[in-house]
Amino acid sequence: MNLKQTLYGLENKVTDLVETRFHEFETLGRHGSNEELFSELCFCVMTANWTAKGGMKIQSIVGPDGFAYMSEDELTRTLRQNGHRFWRTRARYICANRWFINDIKSILDKPAFESRKYLVENLMGLGWKEASHFLRNTGAKDIAILDKHILKLMMEEGLIDQLPKNGWTEKKYLSHEDVLRHFSEGVGHSLGKLDLYLWYIAKGSVDK
Repeated sequence: MNLKQTLYGLENKVTDLVETRFHEFETLGRHGSNEELFSELCFCVMTANWTAKGGMKIQSIVGPDGFAYMSEDELTRTLRQNGHRFWRTRARYICANRWFINDIKSILDKPAFESRKYLVENLMGLGWKEASHFLRNTGAKDIAILDKHILKLMMEEGLIDQLPKNGWTEKKYLSHEDVLRHFSEGVGHSLGKLDLYLWYIAKGSVDK
């Protein structure tokens, strides 16, 4: 696959979808309530080692108030009934992170790289990929979501030699992100929007 040519060929078909989706992210980041922002964070916690489609389904069922106030037993039951692979652990993470609801906007007001490091160090269930996902989904543009689908495309394009092993360290994540940033500059897209184009190539959708 020539990834640049594939992207250029998609632009007429996908650009409106990408722009609309990214506008939704920016609107949430600027105008979302604490509970709505926390719901998006919970979505990113749920999709780790699972699916975006499944996370969206549960997010629509539970809703912002459910993530913020539902009992852990009820949330655990809801995740299990709707097929989450890690229903017990994810419910525990979400409930443990509720202290963050009232602080969430102050963290989003900081530079994205500073916010991301804070999220990774202080919240349960958020590694570098998940924290990046949340920040991009609230409007951050210069952030890469290095999930397995994006990494596979990077490897096929020759941007990396192999898929990372043994999880992410900060140094490893930032190094791979810099590689994709250089590529994104070459095709004229921000990292945040490029991710949606790449997700479309991998999944046929910009829902992520």
